[in-house]
This record gives sequence, C-alpha cells and structure tokens, in this order.
Amino acid sequence: MNSNSPTRRVLGPFNRVEGDLEVHVEVEQGLITKAWVNSPLFRGFEQILHGKDPLDSLVYTPRICGICSVSQSVAAAQALAEIQGLQPCSNGQIATNLILAAENLADHLTHFYLFFMPDFARETYANRDWFNKISERFKAQTGKAARQVLPARAAFLHLTGILAGKWPHSLAIQPGGTTRPIETQEKIRLATTISTFRHFLQDVVFGCELEQITALQTIDELNTWQLDHPNSDFAYFLTLAADLKLSEIGCASNSFMSYGAYNEGTQQLFKSGIWQQHYQTLNPEQIKEDISHSWLSGQSEAKHPYQGSTIPNADESSGYSWCKAPRLNQQVVEVGAIARQMVHGHKLIHELVSQSGANVQNRIIARLLEIALVVPAMENWVKKLHVKEAFCITTEMPDNAQGAGMIEAARGSLGHWVQIKNGRILNYQIIAPTTWNFSPRDGQDQPGALELALQGTYVGSDENASVIIQHIIRSFDPCMVCTVH
Repeated sequence: MNSNSPTRRVLGPFNRVEGDLEVHVEVEQGLITKAWVNSPLFRGFEQILHGKDPLDSLVYTPRICGICSVSQSVAAAQALAEIQGLQPCSNGQIATNLILAAENLADHLTHFYLFFMPDFARETYANRDWFNKISERFKAQTGKAARQVLPARAAFLHLTGILAGKWPHSLAIQPGGTTRPIETQEKIRLATTISTFRHFLQDVVFGCELEQITALQTIDELNTWQLDHPNSDFAYFLTLAADLKLSEIGCASNSFMSYGAYNEGTQQLFKSGIWQQHYQTLNPEQIKEDISHSWLSGQSEAKHPYQGSTIPNADESSGYSWCKAPRLNQQVVEVGAIARQMVHGHKLIHELVSQSGANVQNRIIARLLEIALVVPAMENWVKKLHVKEAFCITTEMPDNAQGAGMIEAARGSLGHWVQIKNGRILNYQIIAPTTWNFSPRDGQDQPGALELALQGTYVGSDENASVIIQHIIRSFDPCMVCTVH
C-alpha cells in the first residue's frame, strides 16, 4: 500500500463537549484534506411542539439544553412577541437582557476554564516552558483556577435567581417581558452581584480594569498589554497561543453572521448583520436549511425555516449527520462571539481576523473580550430598572400567524420560527449556533464551518492529531445537544 495514500480516521466521542460529537477526517501526508462532522443524537423537540398551545413552547424549548436554556427561552418569547405584535415593556426588556447576559457570560467563563484550557495541561505539552504553570492552574479537576472560577460563576448566576426565580428552565421570560418584578433591595443586590463579578474578572481573568481590555484596538496594543500583565489568565493564554501558533489553525470561511444582541429599545448593544469582506445588512429571508447530507427526508431542496420540516430517516443513504446544513444566501457563515464583534466592528477583532482569519486563538480572544464588554453594560442596565413599574405586558394570542425569534446565544445566532394555525403550533423550526458551525455538507457539497476549519490542518501522529483537532473543535465552544431538534 502506498504510504502517501489518504487514510480515514474517526475521532469521538469527545470529553468536555456538551452532547455527542463524532468527527471523521481524511489525512494525506499528515494533512487533513477532508472532514465530516456528525451530530449522532436526534432530539425531536420540533416534533414534540407540533399541535401544542403556542405558549407551551416557553415550557418545552428551555429544556433543549441545561446550559443555555435562557437563550432558548428568549428566542421562543421573541417569536411569540412578534406573533402577538408585542413590544416588551422597558423593565421587562432590561431584565431579559440581564438574565441572558448572565447565562452567556457564565458560558464563556465555563468554556475557557473548564473546557478549553485543560487541554494545554496534557502531557503532550510537558516540554513547553509554560507547561508547569498552566498545568498547576488549569489541569482538569485538580487545577487551582477551577476552585476560583466555580464559586465566582455560581455567585454571578444568583442574578438569574433574583430576576427569573431559578436557573435553568425558568418560566419568567415571556413575550411581553418578565414575570418577576423586583424591589429596591433586590436592585441593590443585582448591582452588588455584578460588581463582585467585575472584581473577580479584574483580579483573576484580566489583571486590570475591564475598560483597559475593551479599549484595546490593535495587535500592538494587545501585545503591550500582555507584557504589562503577565500573570493574568488571559495573558497565560496569549503566551501559549503564540508558542503553539494557534492563530495558524482552525480557520474557516471568514464569513460571519450575527442576529444582533441585547435589545435596548430600537437599538442593540451588538448590531445585527453579516461580514464578508465588508459589513452588510442581514436579510433573514436568505436563511435556508439543506438536508441533502442529513438523516432526514421530506425536502427535495433547501428551504426557509417557515417552509422547512424535520422528518427523521436513519436510512437516508446520502446522510452522515442528524444536523441540517443552514446557509445564508447559499453560503457558509460562522457564528459566535468572533462573528458578533466582526459584525459590530470592534477594531481589535477586525485587525486580528484581517491578519490571520477566524482561528483558534482569535475565537478565544473574542470570547474573553465580550465578557469585558458586556459587564459594564449590565451595570448600566441595572441602573435603568424602575422599581414599582411594570415588568410584563400581555395580550391575546392570534389563532393564525407566524413569527420568528432571532437572538444571540453565547455560541452565536439562535433562531426560532413558529407558525400557528387554529390556535395551535403548526410548525416549529429551530436553528441553533452549533447547527450553523457544525453543519454537514450541503447540496453543493460545501463543507460546514468546522469541516472547513479542520481542512488543511497538519496533524502528524495520531496523538498529535487528537489534541490539535480538539483545540479546533473547542474553539467553537460546541453545544451538541442544541444542534439537532
């Protein structure tokens, strides 16, 4: 047999990934030439919702996932609000932003400390100068960082308890706002909770004021900051990223999409749009899902979610994943924190992507940057809450209508598309962030974002292949249980 012939490797299941994931790669002369990403678990939530009362979606959809249930609640509530013609009251919108932001930032923190960084404490890197320090701090289960992060994360999520009663799977988020009004002392507790979280971030994650991080606009400024704050966890990451050349692996399409995050009246904290060499407005009608390589049937061509269906067919010969292949105007796009900041126009992320693309290093930088950007916004939102004023408004649900809820979860763009007929759900379609990033090929044989990111990666030996591939996969922060419905 020719030693240069392509070899096929199957990797999975993966630890420290939410849900089930399997990756097939074809390797030729040490390089991944093709990749196929498989979401092997079918969930069926879209089928469960057929025939239900529209408001039942507020009960069912948060249970799609236990770590991003608020995101599902917000998307469902926004879809129903569009159906009802409701604009949530100011307090309700602010409270929703706070609840969603708390979950998103907790997810970012969990990803960095518990999912991503422990990979660098593996013996694979024992010969690196930084290994002992990284291992002591980030090693899975025994690293010192987890003992700091977990209590800080838990204390921060008390905010959700105040505003939503519990986390996860709260029923407080409604089309017209939130059902949990607060008193003056609770507003003070909210401010104190966020302030405590800010101090943790400044002392441990960044080693400086958050505003110093958000003000960074160039790579030179980032490098100077790193030299001035060498003992922060962010600086530790930048050090090993430079040593391992993480900016050279995991580059996907460099096309980005964001639905826009955190509504504030008619404005958004992070604007919606797409970035493909320049900013463009987003046309949701261009979103279609292709099932040509999915274990699904019932569609002969790609369809918009309003016209889409989810009919499982495990015998579909051309399928290799339960995941659909969503495309924007027939193109692959990446979603997530890096996409949000590219679309919104943060100068540091633009320079990083311009220099080296959307890669492992830059996805992590964007995620940590977003934490620093959102916390000050949360502080301002709390100040804008008006005690004793309404947090929720209600109106009748029409018998026949359709509406979409399009929001930004921690991992990227999340959409719920709902059709109601005779007062019951006729069709409910969900496209989650990981559906975008971990999609299979489409009818034009275009690989999904992760499949693209794996192509061209030098993996060498099997042991080396495993850890490099895991860095690329984890840089997207997949939530596989949200991927298939």
